[in-house]
Amino acid sequence: MSCYHNILVALDGSPDAEAALHHTVALAIDQHARLTLVTVAPLQGQAIGVGAAAPPDLTDSHQKILREATDKLPREVGVTTRLERGDPAETILRLAREGNYDLIVMGSHGHSRVHRALIGSVSEKVLRAAKLPVLLMRASSESA
Repeated sequence: MSCYHNILVALDGSPDAEAALHHTVALAIDQHARLTLVTVAPLQGQAIGVGAAAPPDLTDSHQKILREATDKLPREVGVTTRLERGDPAETILRLAREGNYDLIVMGSHGHSRVHRALIGSVSEKVLRAAKLPVLLMRASSESA
């Protein structure tokens, strides 16, 4: 009997997200689970860091993240993709609440304490607020 049937995988193009996807593919095959790959683009003009504003449109780069991720999936893995706009942590948590997911998988960026204090860590926010299990992955030092 499978533990996981529907897995939400948050992608941002980072090496950690790549490691999360790689691990999740093996898990999905083992558990006969379906994947939903999501990436979240900031709203137009939404700040993406201290003193920085988002470029007018990041849709192309986020579509590329999803396209490259789906190209790596074996045929036996069922997948849905979602390109969302908004705050990444809030959007991932909203999707997790609205969907029928058993697990959230995402990269853990390992930012310094100063960085987390200034702009917050998406993975940390999701981990603290999610009502379902969250698996955080880190890229190996060779692949980072």
